[in-house]
Amino acid sequence: MKKLFLLLLIFLSLQGYSQSKDSDLQKIQSILNKQEKAWNRADLEGFMDGYWESEDLLFIGKSGVTNGWQATLDNYKRSYPDAKAMGKLHFTILKTEKLSDNVALVIGKWHLSRESKDLEGHFSLTWKKINGKWVIIADHSS
Repeated sequence: MKKLFLLLLIFLSLQGYSQSKDSDLQKIQSILNKQEKAWNRADLEGFMDGYWESEDLLFIGKSGVTNGWQATLDNYKRSYPDAKAMGKLHFTILKTEKLSDNVALVIGKWHLSRESKDLEGHFSLTWKKINGKWVIIADHSS
């Protein structure tokens, strides 16, 4: 009887972990959907809501490493000065994995449909739950 009770306890705790994991990954997916919609409205500040608003934010792109939320936003504004340059963004998620209770990894593809020339590449995003909110703490986009 004790073994049965212990097995039931383990099963219930694993099920709770799985539901928590799924819930967190769904929250992250929801944030990515909001970012995509903000970009497609030419709302860079709204797009940046998914990022950690900190000088410790790390963005790695074709021009190298950028440190900080404001510097990352400034780079986006320089690279995409208007709605035409921004085009329409679409994310394709290739993999999501919760690495711990408060850290997750998302790997995917991005595609910008534009009048002049489409752009596309891949990204890896490191997410962290800070003060109860999931945010991107490191973005490596190419």
